[in-house]
Amino acid sequence: MGIPVKLEAFEGPLDLLLHLIEKNKVNIYDIPIVEITDQYMEYIHQLPSEDLDVMSEFLVMAATLLDIKSKMLLPPEVNEEGEELDPREELVQKLLEYKMYKYMSYELKDREKDASFCFYKEPSIPDEVKAYRPPVSIEELLGDMTLAKLHAIFRDIMKRQENRMDPVRSKFGNLKKEEIDLSGTMRFVQKYMRKRKSCLFSEILSLRPGKLYKIVTFLTLLQLMKEGKVEVTQEETFADIQIDWTGPEEDGEEMDLAQDYD
Repeated sequence: MGIPVKLEAFEGPLDLLLHLIEKNKVNIYDIPIVEITDQYMEYIHQLPSEDLDVMSEFLVMAATLLDIKSKMLLPPEVNEEGEELDPREELVQKLLEYKMYKYMSYELKDREKDASFCFYKEPSIPDEVKAYRPPVSIEELLGDMTLAKLHAIFRDIMKRQENRMDPVRSKFGNLKKEEIDLSGTMRFVQKYMRKRKSCLFSEILSLRPGKLYKIVTFLTLLQLMKEGKVEVTQEETFADIQIDWTGPEEDGEEMDLAQDYD
């Protein structure tokens, strides 16, 4: 009957490699790959082979170590800059990252343990106490304040307020939305022209206030020109435009213009 041997449990192959490096007290940047590989393989032979998932992870690392060991026996490879490539470089980087995360987990575990000794008490201050405000003493508040000092403080506050204002936008008034009945305005212009037969462009623009009315009136006249209901003439450049109604009378649909205007 053999003597039972208790094996240390490691989280994975990197954990085992880190343990061997620390155990042998070697520099992680200059790993004696032959010695570490031999010790690693010795541990592999002692592992139980029932758990194939765990065993496969250690075997993959064993193959990596043997590959690095074989490359160390060959002449070193050189990169484009003429520097020798170390076959252990990638393994060293993985070990350094694993070591950092491992010790970070220790730190978090210690903090969790310390936090378990902390207890917090829910606030139990009565509402009357929370609502209490100490009385204000006018004498202590004003102290040696004088009207001259108050005036200086007031001027300073007003000056700061003026500096915050935009000198251009602050002069703008309130912008009001101009509302206009589009269809009603178009009917009004058409009925006005049908009744007047002839008028000046400036005359029809002055019937109602607002920019939107002028825009809708201009569009209405263009539409009436397109339909052949009005004709426009201009004697000379920049002269007022004469508008003449040439469309049908359409008796029976006349409306009081004053009522339509209102």
